[in-house]
Amino acid sequence: MWQTIGKAIQAATGEDFTVRKCRATGGGCINSTYSVEDGAHRFFVKVNRMSGLAMFEAEADGLREIAGTGVIRVPSPVCTGTAADSAFLVLEYIDFSSGRKGRAEDLGRQLAGMHRVRGTQYGWRRDNTIGSTCQVNTPADNWPEFWRDRRLGCQLALAASNGYGGALQRKGERLLVRLDGFFTGDAPLPSLLHGDLWGGNYAYAASGEPVIFDPAVYYGDRETDLAMTELFGGFPAAFHAAYREAFPLDSGYPARKSLYNLYHILNHLNMFGEGYLGQAEGMIEKLLSEAG
Repeated sequence: MWQTIGKAIQAATGEDFTVRKCRATGGGCINSTYSVEDGAHRFFVKVNRMSGLAMFEAEADGLREIAGTGVIRVPSPVCTGTAADSAFLVLEYIDFSSGRKGRAEDLGRQLAGMHRVRGTQYGWRRDNTIGSTCQVNTPADNWPEFWRDRRLGCQLALAASNGYGGALQRKGERLLVRLDGFFTGDAPLPSLLHGDLWGGNYAYAASGEPVIFDPAVYYGDRETDLAMTELFGGFPAAFHAAYREAFPLDSGYPARKSLYNLYHILNHLNMFGEGYLGQAEGMIEKLLSEAG
């Protein structure tokens, strides 16, 4: 496998490369990850089953979409392909030895700058994945419709197929019918989104420069990215303050935050099991009590 990956890197970069050192790295629950080097060059490699090739190709496209804005750094994709019975994605290797030592204010301002990049519709040109779950990005002109049909509706249907019926589905259907009540003002503009912006998907390079990675890119309401930064924590107050100063949020954001984070809790239910069932049902009940 490593011989094939080395040849793919060489073909993509135009420079001689043979894998001489390979070290497994931690941090992922979906892919196996490695750093590979030949003494002069170093790359970061993700490996999954052969069926993961489309996921890696979509991730590479998403990284290029963000990189094209020129406002926030991502690891540059090098190549994708298959080797033996596996799929792989090769990325630029970035030294994250600084850990969390960087300017959170820069991350907030740069994310705001990325969110000012607009699409013509909600969605994206291709589907991708949120975690290991297919994320449907078929474009739409109506944001509540997109969120109902491509996000919450898809997760609820998947939950039903995974055996989570009953109260979750009944309450979920009621919420989908009442979704428009959360969108009473102007329609949000379709901003370029990271799509999976939890605390494990950003870091600082050794220089202190913010870097975001592992995206689930699409165009939609920027509040969805901000909501996820608050779901599991990991983003300091300085980040939130700098973002809001650069790009103030609408007064309706607190009411929609749980609506947007429900998508991720349902996805965790579908990926990791019933430990998230009670949280999902509780969020739906609260949202139903707040729906207009």
